[in-house]
Amino acid sequence: MTQITLLDGGMGQELLRRSGDAPTHQWSMCVMHDHPHLVADIHADYFAAGADIATANTYALHRDRLVGTEFEKDFASLFDSALGAAEIARAAHGAGLIAGALGPLNGSYRPDAHPDLHTAIPLYAECAGLMQGRVDLVICETVASLLHARAVLVAAQKAGVPVWLAVTVDDADGTRLRSGEPVSDVLPLAQGEGASALLANCSVPEAMPAALEVLVAGDLPCGVYANAFTRITDAFTQAKSNVSALAARNDLGPVSYADHAMRWVSQGATIVGGCCETRPEHIAELARRLTR
Repeated sequence: MTQITLLDGGMGQELLRRSGDAPTHQWSMCVMHDHPHLVADIHADYFAAGADIATANTYALHRDRLVGTEFEKDFASLFDSALGAAEIARAAHGAGLIAGALGPLNGSYRPDAHPDLHTAIPLYAECAGLMQGRVDLVICETVASLLHARAVLVAAQKAGVPVWLAVTVDDADGTRLRSGEPVSDVLPLAQGEGASALLANCSVPEAMPAALEVLVAGDLPCGVYANAFTRITDAFTQAKSNVSALAARNDLGPVSYADHAMRWVSQGATIVGGCCETRPEHIAELARRLTR
């Protein structure tokens, strides 16, 4: 079998389970303030399960999410805490890579709310700059439009490491981004802006084969990490929403999720893992299948 890079799984929902906190749109900030050990513990569990990469808890660390909150002045220190948690876990494990996560501005699955290039690039670049020297790669996650892709790829170069682009696709049509634009239009953009890999993420597993069929036609390594939500609800795409507006599927345990992932591998994916609502148990089952 071709060498497969195994990503970790979801962080946000796992933090909520372990902390017992009520979900808010500021969960990533709150948990690093109130339960800093939990982030490192989850990274450690993913490494123990077989993951090659710890994705730092920086997805939601954007200034727009901090405005008007108690964390407004803690932007840099929150990045330091998130990256430090991944570093602690890797040091304890003795191996592995750290990926900085760059999530979307103004909320997930909202291509309509994404800022223009002039506004977005400096904001993403500030985040990438805080990752410089502390990550092995950057994953631009849940990219929902071509505008978003261009802005985040340009900005992520500031981290000085390889940049992976992960697009989120329509749950009913994996050949289209959530903006409605064709996934195929991402291929020349990603290559032109220096991406080192191209993935599909945070969409239902059933949409991923169609997305992957498009991605494997390009020249970049490609992969998939799906979510385990029933669907992305209208309520979740509203301002300051949180995961209480979403529901987990009851048919995507470790075995069934791994069945999907192995099909992606058979299609040509060389990077696989899990997104929201996947857990260390999902990654352990994937690791077991990949090392048979």
